[in-house]
Amino acid sequence: MREQLRRGGVAEAVIDDAVLVLSELLSNACKHGRPLGDALAGDGDVRAAWQVDAGGRLLVEVTDGGGPTRPAPATPSVTAHGGRGLNIITALADDWGVRDEACGDVTVWVVVHDDVHDPDAGHRRDDFATRVAAPAVSEIPGLDFADAFEELG
Repeated sequence: MREQLRRGGVAEAVIDDAVLVLSELLSNACKHGRPLGDALAGDGDVRAAWQVDAGGRLLVEVTDGGGPTRPAPATPSVTAHGGRGLNIITALADDWGVRDEACGDVTVWVVVHDDVHDPDAGHRRDDFATRVAAPAVSEIPGLDFADAFEELG
């Protein structure tokens, strides 16, 4: 996926998000879904697909044989070892949803980014943190480390 998206000119930050989304979707399919086809468990398959459509949207989807519950974000405790996958996807993606197939299969689809051709496609609109440059210590008025050390001596 990473190599195909690179060859397609997708920004590296968008590719990183897409790879994480795919990983989360595959983990959820293996943990919560049944395999595709007639296998009851174990050696069955799941299907993963991705594309940049004609409008420039990067879509990622994973299909499994369905499970006992419908995919939905969880509210895990702080100490829980899992349950954050769809919350991570919600934070990274522009949109996502679930499509039920007539045969009982379930596809979770994600629009990782609305327009990978946008020059700002590699920059999330709502970054978790903003990098701020601090002023040099010598530029902070009234702060003189040399005086503080002389008083100790």
